[in-house]
Amino acid sequence: MTTSASVPTGPEGAIRTEGTVIDRLVEANERYAAAFTDPGMDARPVLRVAVVACMDARLDLHDALGLELGDCHTIRNAGGAVTDDVIRSLTISQRALGTRSVILIHHTGCGLESLTEEFRHELEVEVGQRPAWAVEAFRDVDQDVRQSMQRVRTNPFLLHTDDVRGFVFDVKSGLLREIDPA
Repeated sequence: MTTSASVPTGPEGAIRTEGTVIDRLVEANERYAAAFTDPGMDARPVLRVAVVACMDARLDLHDALGLELGDCHTIRNAGGAVTDDVIRSLTISQRALGTRSVILIHHTGCGLESLTEEFRHELEVEVGQRPAWAVEAFRDVDQDVRQSMQRVRTNPFLLHTDDVRGFVFDVKSGLLREIDPA
């Protein structure tokens, strides 16, 4: 599968090879902006939901969840890990922008399943400084989703923790599988 950004075309569909990927993205934005009209909405998500998910390029969250522009806040990082920064974003999302629900989405075949905390040590050896962040590697995706749900549900900064649900997205079928928090 290819994307429009990965196979740029010029006049008459000829494949373009000049420029960087970022150059092509900026050109795509210029085309987008030429037809853009202000949707007239603010930053408060219509569905009052925040989606926390992995940054994996195979996850098209809006299509997979039937979401439109303005429906949700989307927070993504490696593994969909509930880190301090995710808690920061969720806290702002809830307290300042009105979200009430949190859906956590991890996925099959995640790259974090093949890493360990040894990755941090390797970085320290290479650059002479140990990263302050944890890798958040895991072996059991279901258990990692449970851990993420627990982190959200028990965080004192979050006001709304009664509607927190976790799922594993199957990258082969596109289906979500809900994870029992127990």
